Amino acid sequence: MSSLFYFFKESLTGFTRNLSTTLGSIITIFLSLLIIGVFLVGGSIVNNIVSSIEDEVSITAYVADDANDATVKEVSDFIRGLDSVASVSFTTKEQALENFQSTSSSDIIDSLDGANPLPASIDVELSDPQQVETVAQAIKDNADYQSIADEGDVEASVRYGQQSIDRLFSMTNYIRYVGIALVALLIFIAFVFINNTIRLAILARRKEIAIMRLVGASNGFIRGPFLMEGALHALIGAALAIGCVELLRRLALPEVANALVWLPVNVETRTVLIIYLGLLVAGLVIGLLGSALAMRRYLKV
Repeated sequence: MSSLFYFFKESLTGFTRNLSTTLGSIITIFLSLLIIGVFLVGGSIVNNIVSSIEDEVSITAYVADDANDATVKEVSDFIRGLDSVASVSFTTKEQALENFQSTSSSDIIDSLDGANPLPASIDVELSDPQQVETVAQAIKDNADYQSIADEGDVEASVRYGQQSIDRLFSMTNYIRYVGIALVALLIFIAFVFINNTIRLAILARRKEIAIMRLVGASNGFIRGPFLMEGALHALIGAALAIGCVELLRRLALPEVANALVWLPVNVETRTVLIIYLGLLVAGLVIGLLGSALAMRRYLKV
């Protein structure tokens, strides 16, 4: 306990001895973790939005008017047995017209003049939207469906918004890759800065360290204050970052949610707590690891 108190006291002394570098280290860690925290909260919101969009991904397989009911059932059973398929339903021509009338203007409905040009369809909901192309291709390749496809055109009869889906998944993958690279870069910058800060602290106290070694101080006893100092830098920076992220979440997020009421702009409390814990742990690891490597390179104990 006395050693820990000594380490803490010496780390506070290091704050005042190298105030400019100490503040620089804390600010760098704070800004790095703040950007990481904002990105993680924003990434969680984007993930919720993407998930809600992906939940709407479905496949519609149009069926010819003269399709045999038994064949339609066989195709439906085949699709139901495919991996990543959550549910399969059948929409008749009459139901398709009713759905169209409920979402269209009266002028468009009047122009139909009582006719029903809409085909029946097999509607497929997916448990894994990423597999939409695989499931769609399996339906196209099914011989029974080929025999009942609307107007005999299999490619045109299976609809799932291929181009939109491709763009959606490409965008989400791009966002994930950019996010990972940004987080890694910010952690590296914070790590380098705290490494340099501890190195300067070691150089400033090199005579004191030499005396401690001469009187028989252990390597752990010499390292302790520097490890504590690096940890304090990181914890202060992390605490400031968490405070700012929470302030932004409470003030800015409700405004964004009100402006975009049609999108799920929200973050679960559990997710926020995990992000904050991650920032705290990341800061502590950066501080301890940066200090340890600085001592290994410059202290030579």
